[in-house]
Amino acid sequence: MAVFVNGKFCKDPNVATAEDFFYSGLQKPGNISNPLGSKVTTVNVDQIPGLNTLGISLARIDYAPYGLNPPHTHPRATEILVVVEGELYVGFVTSNQLENKLFTKYLKKGDVFVFPEGLIHFQLNVCKTNAVAFAGLSSQNPGVITIANSLFGSNPPINYNVLTKAFQTLMQSKN
Repeated sequence: MAVFVNGKFCKDPNVATAEDFFYSGLQKPGNISNPLGSKVTTVNVDQIPGLNTLGISLARIDYAPYGLNPPHTHPRATEILVVVEGELYVGFVTSNQLENKLFTKYLKKGDVFVFPEGLIHFQLNVCKTNAVAFAGLSSQNPGVITIANSLFGSNPPINYNVLTKAFQTLMQSKN
């Protein structure tokens, strides 16, 4: 009988191998030749089945010069970020109840910053050279919601009247 925890199959410990707890590849830079100039390489329960129920995951983020990891949120995890190369401008926004306060910081090699669970956050490379950071997340399956993609790339599209009113802008209707 198969047992599922957190939506993932739990392997019988008697047949688990070292491969269930291993991943190789974070030494390789991600492809940053895209419009945002960034690439997130995740290592979660999908890459390491042995992470299921352990409450942790990892990511490598590569940034082109002035590359951006755009505003996004992890609905199931707090993130701790460490810069290993370059300089980043990072920040997060608190909730509506806390007046949407913005917390930002410039980080250099070796600096660490924490993004609380569920809050919108971002990272921007502020240098003319590539940057690299590693992030630890407090979930084996943290999820990610990229704000702009969710609002402007939904299928079917969100009604223009909704977006116009929400962003208090004038947009031409495609009707």
